[in-house]
Amino acid sequence: MRIYTVTLNPSIDYIVEVDGLQLGGLNRMTRDLKLPGGKGINVSRVLKRLGADTTAMGFLGGFTGDFIEGFLRDEAINADFVRIDDGDTRINIKLKHGEETEINGGGPAITGEEANALVEKLSLLRKGDLVILAGSLPPSLPGDFYEQLIRRCRMQGAEFVIDTTGEPLRRALAYQPLLAKPNHHELAELFGVVIETREQLITYGRRLLEEGAQHVLISMAGEGALLITGNEVYHANVPPGKVRNSVGAGDSMIAGFSGTLAMGGDLMEAFRAGVASGSATAFSDDLAERVLIDELRARVSIVKVE
Repeated sequence: MRIYTVTLNPSIDYIVEVDGLQLGGLNRMTRDLKLPGGKGINVSRVLKRLGADTTAMGFLGGFTGDFIEGFLRDEAINADFVRIDDGDTRINIKLKHGEETEINGGGPAITGEEANALVEKLSLLRKGDLVILAGSLPPSLPGDFYEQLIRRCRMQGAEFVIDTTGEPLRRALAYQPLLAKPNHHELAELFGVVIETREQLITYGRRLLEEGAQHVLISMAGEGALLITGNEVYHANVPPGKVRNSVGAGDSMIAGFSGTLAMGGDLMEAFRAGVASGSATAFSDDLAERVLIDELRARVSIVKVE
């Protein structure tokens, strides 16, 4: 089995640290870091660290796209992106000044021909492959674009994981994703409700199963995570540690879960690896490294809730 990730609106994440922030005045960086960004790309980077074979796909353009492609190849990750003709891949600024302020770019426009080229790239899929579709739809793509990709996955006999929000998530459920992974805020938004208890999370998580998902993984930040599968519900704790990074923890959770299943692990091993991977990224400046993931894995305890 090979794992593919799709990132429709990648970015360079430009992380800037300053000691205090003077609005309207001169600020000097104490540290900066440039990393490839986008949910699917994050998943590919963590999968590679876990030893899983992965190819990153999506759209790239301009000098920023060159940076991302080169960065991935330096990490021995296969990059098979559609190159867009007009515009550069966006830059997202993560400004850390005690708190974290994000300034995200909109991203370039993608033509119909470029969109079709990505769909056609999925013709290389084989039965049993896994495609992880992660992130929001750029405004230049049609609202059913994830469905177009999913239909091609199914045509080729491949499984898929969906990590997006709103209507694209709801429409994907009918195609029986291997995994849907909303956080508690995204789950509440999907159903137009306020969720305040774990019991409510379980109720609405089960709705995703009823609508087609094979497994549902709900991240709850410091409260851990829930895995809902069949008639069973499991809760995992988050190992103790100092949170240093809010970017990519959910993507790392998907990588740990999906990579472990793809390499022959069972559901509980996958759940434990997912929580350990998400926690390891939260405790790091960049995405999680294998050593820390393995260390935290032993500290994740899983309890059957229902």
